[in-house]
Amino acid sequence: MALDEKTLAILKEKLLTEKARLEEELSVFAKKTDADGNYETRIEEIGTDEEDNTIEVEDYVDHLGLENNLEAQLKDVNDALTKMDKGVYGICERTGDTIPEDRLMVYPSARTLA
Repeated sequence: MALDEKTLAILKEKLLTEKARLEEELSVFAKKTDADGNYETRIEEIGTDEEDNTIEVEDYVDHLGLENNLEAQLKDVNDALTKMDKGVYGICERTGDTIPEDRLMVYPSARTLA
């Protein structure tokens, strides 16, 4: 069963809110490199001594892992918004079945039934 317009509007708002949150989180430690939602972690320079350099590298490594995770989430959100525009939102990528509305309400960027 296809989603009605009211439900789609609610889900789109959830996706747009999530997109803004993810972009805000990423902007704290990374810069956007293109329109596709790719980011590059910045290395913050705190000082020049060995201890400062160690902290910089540790922060960079931590941020790099977080960047990858947040970028993947952002890609899912952007893909869901694109599917909405194409009229194929809410369809399981594995089975072609409709993803239940209650699942989409909890996880609007869901790609599969489970």
